[in-house]
Order: sequence, then structure tokens, then C-alpha cells
Amino acid sequence: MSGKADPRSATGDGTTSRTRLDRGRGALGPALELVHTGRAPTRAVLTAELGVTRATAGAVAAELEALGLIRVDARPGAAAGSQGRPSHRLAVAEDGPVALAAQVHADGFRAALVGLGGRIVATAPGCEVVDADPAKVLGSVVEAGAELLRQTGRRCVGAGLAVPSAVAEPEGLALNPLHLAWPAGAPVRRIFEEQVRAAGIDGPAFAANDVNLAALAEHRHGAGRGARDLLCVATGHRGVGGALVLDGRLHMGSSGLALEVGHLTVHPEGRPCHCGSRGCLDVEADPLALLTAAGREPGPEVSLLQQAIDLIRNHYDDVTVRTATEALIDRLGLGLAGLVNILNPDRIILGGLHRTLLDADPDRLRAVVADRSLWGQSGGVPILACTLDHNSLVGAAELAWQPVLDDPLGALA
Repeated sequence: MSGKADPRSATGDGTTSRTRLDRGRGALGPALELVHTGRAPTRAVLTAELGVTRATAGAVAAELEALGLIRVDARPGAAAGSQGRPSHRLAVAEDGPVALAAQVHADGFRAALVGLGGRIVATAPGCEVVDADPAKVLGSVVEAGAELLRQTGRRCVGAGLAVPSAVAEPEGLALNPLHLAWPAGAPVRRIFEEQVRAAGIDGPAFAANDVNLAALAEHRHGAGRGARDLLCVATGHRGVGGALVLDGRLHMGSSGLALEVGHLTVHPEGRPCHCGSRGCLDVEADPLALLTAAGREPGPEVSLLQQAIDLIRNHYDDVTVRTATEALIDRLGLGLAGLVNILNPDRIILGGLHRTLLDADPDRLRAVVADRSLWGQSGGVPILACTLDHNSLVGAAELAWQPVLDDPLGALA
């Protein structure tokens, strides 16, 4: 640790601050995660959550502050009507290090800098053209992120990439980037890491599926906070993805390919799917499916996702739009009911177009899930909208922040 001496020197029993710091070394990562996720707003809560003495918690908080990761208010004030000694408030450092987050989707890409707490510090204007060569695309998005780092002067802890494809582990291969025209099995993690190194950006580089990362971000900072077994289902700009958080960790399966929910059949006589089946959620409940069902020709002005969202929000009183929306709600509900029967989550969160479907008719969607699922009938699974803007970007940053959360000293040395 940094080894800064505590000005109070020693306690009455001869325990020095250095000893408290040594005892708290293993608590640095858990303490930082508690502040990062908002679960330790004060030093008193941090003490209780870590199960350490108040002196040790104070030393841990002081060390995290010395690393530039958190802020501890020097003069705590008691809340109105409260009793007892006021506790120091804890918060992430607004001027601290950042992670470079990148996202590529069918309608473009975006780069951002994300600090602790899931706070987006800066974003670069998104590009609307995605080249068929992943190296060109990832080179462009990394350069946009590097420019943000130059402009802000922030220290970077690493980089994370969200892609609309299953990413096979341990190689980091994008197995099915169907809507990007990238070759199947493109080594996106290696390419991204090479571009990060070429741009002179410090820290490790990671890549993962965009919906997995959205679920991770929502679990730590958004609508999924506090859930034990969290199911996330979301549309991207094309297709449907899913993710599962179990006991606070993403469930990735044996090779990173778990929860390909887009290929659940919800309409056996429905549209052909690129997987070879028919009527999959991927082609029955995504933005293009809504536009097609509503008789709308997709335009080039904005993304398919935005066109579909705008159609529901601005034209829901049109009977054709309402009928198309209800058809998508019913098919989404069928898919969710099947997942509830298999996974028994304690919360479901919906993103992308699915969030808008929920907003349009929450009672209809919840009724379909309850009617078609065993556990939905007996207990009712809460179905909520994702709350974070750019949650896949925030989740990509979480990949880069994880080594710091695991070992703040080792990662920042």
C-alpha cells in the first residue's frame, strides 16, 4: 500500500496505523467495490459490510483516497434528527481514473470514458458506418477513445469492448456477428487489444457480448441492483440477446456462450431465422420485426432501433402500430415465460426496444408471462425496464475496472 503515516500515529494499545493498513490490505478491493456500486455511502456502512474495526475501515478508506479512487468527506455532518456520532461520507472520485469503453453495433460505433460508479465522463460522436473489416472499425473506435483521453488528461485503467455477437472464451472470438458483415469467428479481443496498444493506451483490454455487459452494468448500477438471480433480455439495433447474473456474477456457460435467448422459438410458423429455424425471438421481437409488422419501410435517417422506438412512442394510437406492438409483446412474453420456467430468476429487466414494449403495455406483457410460466402464476416475477443510458458501454467499462476492483494496489502500481 502507499504507506502514508496516519497523523494520529498509534492507538492506546500500541496498534499503529501501519498495522491497521496491513490488516486491511485484503479489504481494499471489497471496499472499493462497495463504494463503486453505491452500497457503502458512509464509513460506518463500510465498516459493517467489511466486518472490520472502525479504525481498519478508516485506514482502508484513506488508502483508497490516496490512490485517487474515492473521496472521504473531512467533516461529516449528522443528518437532521439523527443521534450519535456522524459518519464520514464516501463517494467515488469525480476526477479519478477512467476506463475506455467501446461499443460496436449494426448502425455504428461509439467510444466513451467511464469512471467508477458507472459514471460516463465523456463520449465521442458515434460513427454510422461499420466496415466489414473489424480491424478498421476497432482502430477507429479506439482512436476516438484515445482522443478523449488526450482531451481530458485522465489516467486510463484499461479498455473494454461490447459487440453484438456471442464471444467465445477463452480466445475472444466473435462467433456470429451477423449484422456487422464481419467474418464468423473474428478474433475481436486480440484485434481490440492490438489497437489499444497501438494507440498507446495503458491497461488490459477486454471484449464481450453487448447484452452480457448491459446486464452487468444494470446489476451494479441500475435496475438490477440488489437482485440475486437477474435475467436481462434486450434488443440491440438488430436481433435479441439475453444474459443472466447469478449470485452477483455473469453466467457465461462453459465457453462464454450461455443465454442465446434470441433463438427461442416463439412463433413456429413465423419468419425464417438466420440460425436455420423459424419464428425465433431474434426475428420476431426485434426492431425490424416491429417496423415490418406495422407496414413501415425502414429509412436510412436513424437506426432501426430508434425508428422502432419512435414509432411506438409517437404513433401508438394508430391501430396498425398498436396491433404490431401487441403482437411483439405477446411473442416476447412467450419467450420470457419459457425462460422463467427454466431459470427461476428473482427479477427480469428489459432493454432496447423491449423496454419500450414494456412501457407501452406493462399489464399485457406481465399477464402473458404469468399465464405461461409456472412460477409467474405462483409468485410473479418483477419485470422492470433497464434504467442506464448506454448500459453496454458502462458494462464494457466494468470489464476494464474489474482488475482494479480485484486488487487496487496491484492494478494501479
